[in-house]
Amino acid sequence: MQFNVFLVKILLLLCAFYLPLNAFAFSFDADEGDENFLAARRAYDKKDVAELSSNLKQLQGDHYILAPYADYWLMLLQLEQAENGTVSAFLEKYNDYPFLDRFRGEWLKVLAKRQEWTTFFEELPNFKRDDVAVSCYIADGHWQLNDDPTIGLSNLEHSKPLWMVGTEQPANCNQLFDHMQQAGVLTESDIWARFRLALQAGKIQLAKSIVARLPSVANTASYKLLDRIHANPSLALSKKIIPSKSRYGRELNLYSLERLAQNNSAQALSAYKKLEDDMPILDRNYFYGRLALQAARRLEPEALGWYKKATINTDHLDLNKEQLAWYARIALRQNDWKSLLAAVSLMQSSQQEEAAWRYWKARALKVNHEMVEANKLFALLSKERHYYGWLAQDELGDLISNPPDFYKASDKEIEAITSISAFIRSEAFQRLEMHWDAKAEWAWGTRNFDDKQLLAAAEYASRKQWHDLAIITADKTTTLHDYELRYPTPYRDLMKASSHNQGIDEAWVYGITRQESRFMHYAKSGVGAAGLMQLMPATAKWIAKRAGWNNYNNSMIHDLNTNIQLGTYYLRYTLDLMDGKALMATAAYNAGPSRAKKWLAAYPLEGAVYAETIPFSETRTYVQKVMANTNLYAYRLGLKAIGLKKRLGYVPGIGSNENDVKDGDLNSGVGEVTSTLELPADKPPEKLIDKVPDSNLAPSN
Repeated sequence: MQFNVFLVKILLLLCAFYLPLNAFAFSFDADEGDENFLAARRAYDKKDVAELSSNLKQLQGDHYILAPYADYWLMLLQLEQAENGTVSAFLEKYNDYPFLDRFRGEWLKVLAKRQEWTTFFEELPNFKRDDVAVSCYIADGHWQLNDDPTIGLSNLEHSKPLWMVGTEQPANCNQLFDHMQQAGVLTESDIWARFRLALQAGKIQLAKSIVARLPSVANTASYKLLDRIHANPSLALSKKIIPSKSRYGRELNLYSLERLAQNNSAQALSAYKKLEDDMPILDRNYFYGRLALQAARRLEPEALGWYKKATINTDHLDLNKEQLAWYARIALRQNDWKSLLAAVSLMQSSQQEEAAWRYWKARALKVNHEMVEANKLFALLSKERHYYGWLAQDELGDLISNPPDFYKASDKEIEAITSISAFIRSEAFQRLEMHWDAKAEWAWGTRNFDDKQLLAAAEYASRKQWHDLAIITADKTTTLHDYELRYPTPYRDLMKASSHNQGIDEAWVYGITRQESRFMHYAKSGVGAAGLMQLMPATAKWIAKRAGWNNYNNSMIHDLNTNIQLGTYYLRYTLDLMDGKALMATAAYNAGPSRAKKWLAAYPLEGAVYAETIPFSETRTYVQKVMANTNLYAYRLGLKAIGLKKRLGYVPGIGSNENDVKDGDLNSGVGEVTSTLELPADKPPEKLIDKVPDSNLAPSN
């Protein structure tokens, strides 16, 4: 082994006479160098400066390509004591590394703590990241340095968005908030507004710290009352322990009512009626807005009427972005196109410009026979390459033809990007299975690429079988496209065989897998789902047992063939549970079969409406993207081509059947083969944990 290392070093020295310096500046010894680098990472995690320093010296001596990361980790550990000149030299040395901006942000925080505002503001223009702590330091630094009170107040006023959030902010922001309150910029009304936001988010300790800024409320009895209400809102309301005359009492009553509304609309409404006479009109509107949101997310039809009560006075509208989105969704679910238009009209312009609301607004205009305006919206939307764009094309009667390979990168173009340092470092991280760092380097290397360069990089990644990087990169193009890179078909033999064996659409299996793992078999989710098709271990074990795999163990979940067989088996199972509806089976694969059925209405729904009104934002986005993927894969695989709207089809109402729908084409186009499998009496575990978080966790593409 030592002889081989020696030989490699001799060869590198000989190459010095024939290659430019930067061609061999770093070692590719994948044994000793990798081992030292991983040891450096462990030393950093332990905050062991001495060991990390020793590792760094060895890595630099070997010219190991990732040695700068060890230098970065060491500098982070020593940053509090670092001299300005040392840090400036570090920033200059590593100005072409993705970690530099993160490091600069940490340095800005150190400068602010030292009150070195001149150096802080000199360095600030080079900082490009969004960092709340740094933003608070910026505002507070301006306040402390500015001799002009008018300008100082203006800076504080512009910092209001940092205050108006329902979650904890970094500790240093509290000093800024103190100065805002002392200057009269942070008013009592602002304090009550954030108090509501904190309670909406269930952040009780934060809510206490907010009202502590109000002398009339800042006392132990007030805090204990809030704790009692949080623990048992129903009891607090029935015992009438909440004073109704003070502002604090009214806010606690509203919070108690919302806590009830989170589980039972009728109970919340009944309790509200007993308090209504003591409530100002704006508090009544606020209550109905919160009741409507909670009810809408449970898909209760009464929510639409409560939204209308909440929007009687549009001059003092108290509905946030989420509430307005669910106003539109519940109107859509009720087939009330007029109310949908009303909901969209109340949105801020930025929300109205979201693809979802442009599409559904156009649909509402079409129902109202306002075809010119509807088609304008559809035409613009149809040029965009995503779920709503494909639906808009369907509305125009312009089904997408087989997507052409608009541009294929040449070997010369691919060769031109292979020597980029960020890509070489990305490959080193891939070898070490440090995939997050590999993606960070890749993103850094492609940050300023045009479409041709992006497609060259995507092709390079594809050849390396980094399918996730290939897809992410190809998805970024704006005018030139390569759909083979956006929608790759790796493991075709395994996918085709398993799909055929289970009698399900291969395009659907590819659509699921692209969204689940981007075809990276090592993928693992935050809740434990693993492998190419992201199976929960308990689900995989259940499937294996039902399929008669007596020798199955959890270590097999990452085996490609095993994972695909188990995943397609479970897809077949969910498809049967959902009466052949791929749309519902997709929702079931992500959130569990019981939930997918729970989201049905009492009457048949257009598939796009069902998807739009899925309560969990993660599952909603997941389903939409999977079905769009499936539509594109049908063309890629040369399978039966139908429009996305037709593929989504209709879902039946609870207790109804497909004959109740007059559309005439209910079949989603997926899962048309009738399964001969018998459904077991025992039920499998849900695909995900018991409660899927309502947050945008799904991949963005």
